[in-house]
Amino acid sequence: MTHGAAHPGSVPALRLTVLVGEQDLWHHKPLYAEIVHRARAAGLAGASVFRGIEGFGATSVIHTQRLLSLSEELPVTIVVVDAQERVRAFLAQLDELLAGGGLVTLDACEMIAYPAADTDGARPDGSGRG
Repeated sequence: MTHGAAHPGSVPALRLTVLVGEQDLWHHKPLYAEIVHRARAAGLAGASVFRGIEGFGATSVIHTQRLLSLSEELPVTIVVVDAQERVRAFLAQLDELLAGGGLVTLDACEMIAYPAADTDGARPDGSGRG
């Protein structure tokens, strides 16, 4: 398999993926929310939370949206992408937060940031939408 040239403006980055349960808590607050808030406080580029519809973890019990009795402990994935050194610095906080369980993966990737348009549709570089 051959890989093409990098996209103009892309920079090397690291993708951090954290897998936890929807009902996992940190001081009476959802664990996924605490991770997102700490990622923001650490100045990371961004974080997103995705709720799974089915999955299982260390217990091998399948949790699914299809069965009401098992729908409260659905898998949740938090994804953060930023420069490698910033993501690796954040791992110390995850050591504390995931002491009760969880899984973290790290993947090398490329990051391409597109600046947001102003309310009139103009981009910070002066270009417009049409």
